[in-house]
Amino acid sequence: MPSASADRGAPTRRRLIAASLAGSLGDGIYVPLTMLFVHALTGLSLTAIGAGLTLAGLCALAVMPAVGVAIDRFGAKRVVTGALLLRAAGFAAYPFADSYPAFLGVALVVAVGMWASSPGQQALIGEIARGAERDRLLAWDRSLRNAGMGVGSLAAAGLLAFNGTTGFTAAAAALAALFALAAALVSRIPAVRATPRPPTGQQDGYRQDGYRQDGYRQDGYRQVLADRPYLLITAANFLIAFGYTAQAMALPVFLTRDVGLPDALAGAVFAVNTALVALLGVPIARLTLRGRRPRTAALGAVVFALSFAAFALLPQLVSGSRALVATLAVAVLYTVGELVHSAPAQSLSVQAAPDHLRGRYLSVYQLSWSLCRTIAPLLLGLLLEAGAWQLWAVLALMVLTGATALLRAEPALPSHATGTRATDAAAAPRQAGLR
Repeated sequence: MPSASADRGAPTRRRLIAASLAGSLGDGIYVPLTMLFVHALTGLSLTAIGAGLTLAGLCALAVMPAVGVAIDRFGAKRVVTGALLLRAAGFAAYPFADSYPAFLGVALVVAVGMWASSPGQQALIGEIARGAERDRLLAWDRSLRNAGMGVGSLAAAGLLAFNGTTGFTAAAAALAALFALAAALVSRIPAVRATPRPPTGQQDGYRQDGYRQDGYRQDGYRQVLADRPYLLITAANFLIAFGYTAQAMALPVFLTRDVGLPDALAGAVFAVNTALVALLGVPIARLTLRGRRPRTAALGAVVFALSFAAFALLPQLVSGSRALVATLAVAVLYTVGELVHSAPAQSLSVQAAPDHLRGRYLSVYQLSWSLCRTIAPLLLGLLLEAGAWQLWAVLALMVLTGATALLRAEPALPSHATGTRATDAAAAPRQAGLR
C-alpha cells in the first residue's frame, strides 16, 4: 500500500511543479511589461490604464471571500484550474479590447484569476500533502516561481525585439498558451477526498477539525475572524510584505537617485535577488523549517530590518565604483532575510489553517499581500519623496513590528502549525495515502 501511494504521489507532484513553472513563466512575461503591454494592445493612455488596473485590482479583492468559499466547497483543484483558465481567456482577449469598458472587463478577469491563484495553489498543496512533505512542496513551488519569473522576464525582453505591436500580440498569445497549459496540468492532478466535517461533540484538535480548545465550534468566516492568532500572523505578514514590494517599487529609484548607480546597474540588484532565491530557496527552506516557524520567520524579518538600515547608510558611506559593490552586498543581506522569512511564514499560514476551512483562511491571509500591493505604490512614493533615509527607517520599523507580532502569536498557535517535529512525525503515517 505505501508503495502504491508513493507511485500515485510522484506524478501528482510533477504535474503540480510543471503547472507552477508554466504559470510563473507567464507572470515573468506579464508583470514587468504590464503598462506597456496593455498600452500597445489597447491604445489607451497610461493614466487610463493605471486607473483601470487599480480599479480591477480592488474589485478582484472584493471577490476573494467568495474564492475562499469556493475552495472549501468545490476543492482547490477546481478553483486553481478555473483561475488559470480565467487568466488564459483574459490574455487571449486583450488584443480585442478596443474600448475602455472592454479593457476594464478583461483587466477584471485577469485580476480575479491572478488573486485567486495564490490561495488556491497553497490550498491545493495543503490538500495533497501534509507535514514535512507539504513544506517541501511549498518550497519547490516558491523556488520554481522565482526561476520562472526570471526566465519569463528574459522572454519578455526578447518579444519586445519585434517591431510595432507584433511583440505584444505574440506575448498575449504566449501568455494565453502558458496559462492554458498550466490549467491542463492541474486538471490532471487526481482529486483529493475532502476532509470530513467532525462530529459536533468532538473536543480535540480544534485547529485541524474546526474546534477551539474550549470545544466551541464555528463555521465559515466567523471562525476565521474569531481566530485571533491567525489574524495576528496575517497582520504580521501585511507589515513584512512591504519589505518585499520595496525591492521592485522603491529600490530602483533609491539606487539611481540617492546612491548614484546607472539605470542599467540598478537592475542587477533584482537579478541577483531572483537568482539567489531560485537557486537557494529549497535548501534554505530545509534548514529554516527545522525550527519553530514563527521564530524563524521573525528572524528573517530582523535580517530584513538590518538590510534596510544598510541601504539607508549607503549614500553617506560609499560612492563611485564602490557603490555597486556595497549595493550588491546589501542586496545579498536582503535576500538572506527573504530566504529565511519566506518558507516558514508561508508554511505557517498553510499549516495553521483548519482542513475544512483552508480556503477561507488562506483567502484572508492572501489579503495581507493584496492590500500591501494596493497601498504600497502610494506609501512608498510618499516615503521616497520625504528623503533618502526615511523610507528605510519606516520599513525597518514595520518589519520589526511584524516580527514582534509573529512571536506574540506563537504561544496561541497549535504545535503542528508552529513546527514541533514530534507532531509532524506523528502525522506522517496518517497522511501516507495523500502523497
